[in-house]
Amino acid sequence: MLRSPLTAFLQPVIPPELLPYLLVVAGVGVSLAEALAPGAHLVVLGVALLAAGLVGLLLGPAAGPVVLGVLVLVFGALALYGYRELDLYGGKGSGKTSDSASLRGRTARVTERVTPTEGEVKLSEGGGFNPYYAARSVSGEIPEGSEVIVVDPGGGNVITVESLDDALDDIDRELARGRRRRENGGGDDGERRGDATESETETETERA
Repeated sequence: MLRSPLTAFLQPVIPPELLPYLLVVAGVGVSLAEALAPGAHLVVLGVALLAAGLVGLLLGPAAGPVVLGVLVLVFGALALYGYRELDLYGGKGSGKTSDSASLRGRTARVTERVTPTEGEVKLSEGGGFNPYYAARSVSGEIPEGSEVIVVDPGGGNVITVESLDDALDDIDRELARGRRRRENGGGDDGERRGDATESETETETERA
């Protein structure tokens, strides 16, 4: 019996019995992607796909495309709740890797010599499943084992770091400049007050 083109088009390209397996594979792949690039918000999707696929395998023939779609939505909502409220990365509300911008200001230790073109660091805390990040220095080389601070998260994939000693030196220099400005400002005020006193004395002398 010949089928119309519309009927042939509506036939599923992938057999329904293979859909749970595809969801499991996709869930594992997305979860691995989150492990390699923390902060990419992929963990929710990975958990939803993986859980829906596993339940689909248990349901067998009853797990049609519609059922699997509903399962993905349900597990996605649960995973999102756990991701935000329970904060699976540690510490409610800390959001250590929920946003790559939160990496700014974090300290890390150099595991591979960092230069403006290559290197790797390990975050002191946070970092999701994988605390190791590809890193680039602001300038010069930073040897292995040095403490650094993240100055540019760079989207969470390649971060820009600066030696912690250099960063502290910059802060010390800024504080010293502030102290000098305050001292100079105080001196100027004293001179102005002295000039005003002398002028008043001269005026009183002339009147006398």
